[in-house]
Amino acid sequence: MRNPPLSLYVHIPWCVQKCPYCDFNSHGVKSSIPESAYVAHLLDDLTQDAKQIGQREIETIFIGGGTPSLFSPEGIAQILEGVRDRANLAKNAEITMEANPGTLESGRFAAFRQAGINRLSVGVQSFQTAHLKVLGRIHDATQAINGIKQAHDAGVPTFNLDLMHGLPEQSLDNALNDLNTAIDLNPYHLSWYQLTIEPNTPFYSKPPELPDDDILWEIQQQGHARLQQAGYTQYEISAYAKSGHQCAHNLNYWRFGDYLGIGCGAHGKITDSDNGTITRTVKVKHPRGYMTLDRPYLDSITQVAKDDLPFEFFMNRFRLVEPCPIEDYEALTGEALSKPVLSSLEDAARQELLEVNANYWTVTPKGRRYLNSLLSCFV
Repeated sequence: MRNPPLSLYVHIPWCVQKCPYCDFNSHGVKSSIPESAYVAHLLDDLTQDAKQIGQREIETIFIGGGTPSLFSPEGIAQILEGVRDRANLAKNAEITMEANPGTLESGRFAAFRQAGINRLSVGVQSFQTAHLKVLGRIHDATQAINGIKQAHDAGVPTFNLDLMHGLPEQSLDNALNDLNTAIDLNPYHLSWYQLTIEPNTPFYSKPPELPDDDILWEIQQQGHARLQQAGYTQYEISAYAKSGHQCAHNLNYWRFGDYLGIGCGAHGKITDSDNGTITRTVKVKHPRGYMTLDRPYLDSITQVAKDDLPFEFFMNRFRLVEPCPIEDYEALTGEALSKPVLSSLEDAARQELLEVNANYWTVTPKGRRYLNSLLSCFV
């Protein structure tokens, strides 16, 4: 067993308003955001978590939410300076921050770049005002386009554009027009994913009318072809990137890497190769509780059971297009391939969901289309 690469996730839970499809731990701003107090708690949280990692190097940071761009550039700089004071941050670490075009005035991206952000993820979702209203987004199409142009102008080394398809009453042409607009703006990375209706959301209580399965399939097929023609390579179920611009942070997740999670409701995963254990942590979810509890900030801490390791490993690893080295399974789980796991792999191969050779497992195009069927082989 070996310790995998290590990342850090920082959760900022506030947004202007909660979107009806969103099941993330986010909270609409009712008054002012307690930025300074929250930053202090984040760094105290990290002080506690840093005890788990010793001198291990943090290779990537992802600041997500909520809407982190509601924080000031000075607050973001304070977080990053605090990370450097408390942990061993890689010199060339990828540092991503999520941003909403509706929270960014002119010059804001440049200030975040100066604070230490070297990768932005801009949550556009659509370029069509009618769809943005249905999705509860606070920006309009013009702000979305200007937000991407600002990211280019700010000189941020790389950035992602988040775009949804399969929106309420969306047609094939409508979805492809959105995608064409995104491609014309020339982002380095595109997260292009289908809207799903999640429990405990307004859309779940009152489901909107979504496109039928035939239209969804055509959107995916034709959209995938257009992205390839434009020079974007699919490397994960819903992620496309130009050469050299894959998201290192997300790759570490999907390769079963380790990560600390600080902030409200943040999740963490830490491997201890000396003891042969993998531990998962979840922080207190609500901002009020998170900022008033005595340390530690943990809501739960659990050791992953050996019986759960196969599914956990494959659930992450098989999201990726790249082949998975078979040796990674034992090295990252600490477990040898058992007869039940080998039988499950054979079953997936018989269904043409997986290709197996002496050194690698590779998810087939059919396996990517029916990922849940592939993963069900390991339940």
